[in-house]
Amino acid sequence: MRVPATHARRDVGPDPSFEIDLAAHLRETTSVDARLALYGRFVDGETPFDTIMRRVLWRTLVRQAGHGLRVERGVRFRHPETLEIGDGVFIGEQSVVQGRINGTCTIGHHAWIGPHSFLDARQLTLGEYVGWGPGAKVLGSTHTGQPADVPIIETDLEIKPVTVEAWADIGVNAVLLPGVTVGRGAIVGAGAVVTGDVPPFAIVAGVPARLLRYREGHPRE
Repeated sequence: MRVPATHARRDVGPDPSFEIDLAAHLRETTSVDARLALYGRFVDGETPFDTIMRRVLWRTLVRQAGHGLRVERGVRFRHPETLEIGDGVFIGEQSVVQGRINGTCTIGHHAWIGPHSFLDARQLTLGEYVGWGPGAKVLGSTHTGQPADVPIIETDLEIKPVTVEAWADIGVNAVLLPGVTVGRGAIVGAGAVVTGDVPPFAIVAGVPARLLRYREGHPRE
């Protein structure tokens, strides 16, 4: 059975003015800690009102939020002030977006982030119309492991940017390691571990991920 896609094709109009006004009021009258505490009241709710309030509160906490954001139940975050979110973005249930105090995370228009995803969002860019499969993860840093006479988790962290370019699709439970770029329109197979850059319109899979072929109609240049 073949059915039309829905998320990426839906029209995204402006958010209701009362939501924007409420967000502005909360920004002006309450502290960040108070808004975070208020988010805790709605984070797991199932009603349409809970959904509205999650969107309103994200607008008050992130650096920039587009219209039509949908944040499902149980989504957690750290350092939301470093997040820039486009229009029509979907973030699935129980996902975690972990920013860094001096980092930047950009999520492009119409990106879809599946349930139970983990985004190490210290230096992360997701382009427009990116599909992020349920349970997929990205890591943005690794310990140096040096010197060897101390526990690894005591050694310095190397933070490396990760980029997923527009139109790319990341499969269920895939893992992207620090410093990689997934090219425009590429497909990363389910469960793949991406340790190096993926060319545009390539299809990769496996552990570690290896090139299988290029998508039909987009041969390697």
